[in-house]
Amino acid sequence: QVQLIESGGGLVQAGGSLRLSCVASGRTFSNYAVGWFRQVPGKDREYVAAINWNSGSVAHATPTSGRFTISRDIAKNIVYLQMRSLKPEDTAVYSCAAVRYTNWGTPSRNEYDYWGQGTQVTVSS
Repeated sequence: QVQLIESGGGLVQAGGSLRLSCVASGRTFSNYAVGWFRQVPGKDREYVAAINWNSGSVAHATPTSGRFTISRDIAKNIVYLQMRSLKPEDTAVYSCAAVRYTNWGTPSRNEYDYWGQGTQVTVSS
């Protein structure tokens, strides 16, 4: 079992930045891939980005690519989602997810087994 804990959400003005963090309680991300997703009430969950912990390979969804960047801190065992130039339409609950993954690249968005509770990001206009 992998328990994921997100932090870093909050209220920010349009054009601002936030950095979200995802940690795994009691274990490392070694041999896992970690993804970020977001969801607005009444809408489907949306894939944002993913990182292969072992190789460092990353993938970013087109709608937020160029503004959002996923990264990892190996020493701290944290996965980050740096969000810049935030827009009101980025308002959502952001969740990280993990799946055991030792392949190249990053997993498909449907492969994730473990999910955090999410952190609210609100962007005001």
